[in-house]
Amino acid sequence: MPYSTAQTAATRMWQALGGDDLSLATLSFTGDGALPSRFPVTDFAAPAWAAAALAVADLAEERPGAATLAVDRRLASLWFQWSLLPIGWKSAGAWDVVSGDYAARDGWVRLHANAPHHRAAALRVLGVSPEKDAVARAVARLAAAEVEAAVVAAGGCAAQMRSMAEWAVHPQGQAIAAEPLVHYAASDVAAPPSAWAPRAERPLAGVRVLDLTRVLAGPIATRFLAGYGAEVLRIDPLEWDEGPVIPEVTLGKRCARLDLATAAGRDTFLGLLGQADVLVHGYRATALEHLGLGDEVRRAVAPGLVDVRLNAYGWTGPWRDRRGFDSLVQMSCGIAAAGQDWQGADRPVPLPVQALDHGTGYLMAAAAVRGLALRRQAGRGSTWRLSLARTAHELVSLPQQDDDTAPIAAAADADYAPDIEDTPWGQVRRLLPPVQIEDVPLRWSSGARALGSDPAAWAS
Repeated sequence: MPYSTAQTAATRMWQALGGDDLSLATLSFTGDGALPSRFPVTDFAAPAWAAAALAVADLAEERPGAATLAVDRRLASLWFQWSLLPIGWKSAGAWDVVSGDYAARDGWVRLHANAPHHRAAALRVLGVSPEKDAVARAVARLAAAEVEAAVVAAGGCAAQMRSMAEWAVHPQGQAIAAEPLVHYAASDVAAPPSAWAPRAERPLAGVRVLDLTRVLAGPIATRFLAGYGAEVLRIDPLEWDEGPVIPEVTLGKRCARLDLATAAGRDTFLGLLGQADVLVHGYRATALEHLGLGDEVRRAVAPGLVDVRLNAYGWTGPWRDRRGFDSLVQMSCGIAAAGQDWQGADRPVPLPVQALDHGTGYLMAAAAVRGLALRRQAGRGSTWRLSLARTAHELVSLPQQDDDTAPIAAAADADYAPDIEDTPWGQVRRLLPPVQIEDVPLRWSSGARALGSDPAAWAS
């Protein structure tokens, strides 16, 4: 059966979202080749896009399987890399000089230092200046587990490389294996009456999405929602910066800043939340509780809210509050070690793209749209929980990719839409959408913009 792995993955994702099997009958995949990897990344990327698009198609038609849906596997893979093509300018590198994989005394450890406070924590633990060689020498004197534990305890981000077998018996690995890919719970509070209804060509027009997410999964989710008409208002802390990632992920959004640690910031946020349909957030499990914005507060302010939440290492187990990113989870759960074995390399080999971030992002978008559909049907809000580590568990459980699979072709001029997008950094072109829903185009009403460009208020 052609694209059997993609079909299997799509079925599992859609069922995890509570989707009707009738919708799957309208889904088809096209495109040859795959991203080179020990794991079927391309046949994971395309189904992740498909899950989000299936949710939109069902919402637009308001009945399962009413619209046909095609997904281009190659374009889906390219979107898992970088969607924009700068015209006459270059994007800066994505990684801080301290971020990377380091050989410890007994194995490998990865440091994630893109955020200034995470970088400072790692350097403080190692007692060195921010120079790659100095960091490498300090790590080489220590055990990998020692570096991981000390950096995490200091408020930084680090991950020891473990094998898949080691992760399977680790307490957090066992907790992840017992979690669903997507956890769903309906609110016990009835939603207030709403006049909103999906429009045929712009299904999410009139939907307000409050975005409290950072690199990379959450912003991908809300970028997708904006592409089908949602009004997305992204809220960042006063000094937060994501560097070269910003033009990639702020497409179609408005971007404001608030200090949620202050009473004034919380009051403004709660005012916005009371008018929101969807909240997407990527804080650690108890972080909003500590800010006085916990579940009970959010339900009281917005009883019909579709609340989509993400964390790195899952919602149960000893690491549920641990900071993490895609590259760290790949080290923890055995993906980087399996890649090293597959290539016969002398160092960790991660996935060719940040597939955990991207895949989880599209599943989060699907969850948001499913929540809107269920609210229309049952008159209640809902809570959805996803994690990078559980997405990793899903990816590695798929059939292994054949070593002789031809690689996908690199992005060419014809893969980009002809429209020119103006951004604060310069003009860009975007890749063509990899999904085609019958009579429901994916398009953005505005280009990428800088963080903090807008007031903390809804536009409409």
